[in-house]
Amino acid sequence: MEIKVFANFREICGAKIVTVNATDGDSILAVLKQLITLFPKMKDELFTEQYELKPMNHVFINGKNIMYLEGLQTTVSKKDKIALFPPVAGG
Repeated sequence: MEIKVFANFREICGAKIVTVNATDGDSILAVLKQLITLFPKMKDELFTEQYELKPMNHVFINGKNIMYLEGLQTTVSKKDKIALFPPVAGG
C-alpha cells in the first residue's frame, strides 16, 4: 500500500511516497504503525504516547479525512490512496 507524505513527513521518510505491507481490512492505525516500523521518527510526529493522532495532523483515505470516517479504526483496502499531512504554517 502506498502512502503519500508531505512537508516534514517527506523529509523524515526521504520520499514522496512510502510503501508499507498492508492487507485489506487493516485499520489505518495498523498501517501507520507499519510506517513507524520503517521510520521510527514518525511516531513522535504522528502520535501521542497513547497512540492518538496529534492535533493538526491529517490522515486522508481517498481524499476523506479519517476524522469524518471512523478515525484511526477506519479500515483500508490495498487500492486506497492514503495521504499524511503534518501541521504547516504559512503566510
